[in-house]
Amino acid sequence: MGRTLENKQQIVEELRQLLGEAELALVLDFKGLSIKEMTDLRTRLQASNGVCKVTKNTLMRRAIDGNSAWADLESLLTGTNAFILVKGDVGGAVKAVQSFQKDAKKSETKGGLFEGKLLSQDDIKAIGDLPSKEVLMAQIAGAINGVATKLAVGINEVPSGLARALRQHAESGEG
Repeated sequence: MGRTLENKQQIVEELRQLLGEAELALVLDFKGLSIKEMTDLRTRLQASNGVCKVTKNTLMRRAIDGNSAWADLESLLTGTNAFILVKGDVGGAVKAVQSFQKDAKKSETKGGLFEGKLLSQDDIKAIGDLPSKEVLMAQIAGAINGVATKLAVGINEVPSGLARALRQHAESGEG
């Protein structure tokens, strides 16, 4: 039983809404993946606000039609595709996909689109290699704390150094 026109329009509208909120879109070849494996991928993506949608390329073409931010996705719409749409933790979602692909030993990333730029395999790998937001914040906080400590020690040293210099001067002046 085929999909009705109304059903297809609902799918296209849902895709448009997801694309409107998404920062990153990855296109995976999902050929050979079981329902259990797709469920596993979807579960892994939930933590990073990622959504995995499997739909026909023609419906995705209609969803991106007229949207210049996602127009370059057109070049990836061949074969059997699953679309990973991410809002929020882009690095976490890419890591989740890479981890899934490593464990399943199936499914390849065809490419992606981030902020209107088509991503190569190397670009996607680089995003996956980035530390998480929490790790970056901890590193920045550590760096700021280190600078503040050095500054406090330096400021504290000024009066001590001045006192030593005055004492030396006083001692040399008496002799």
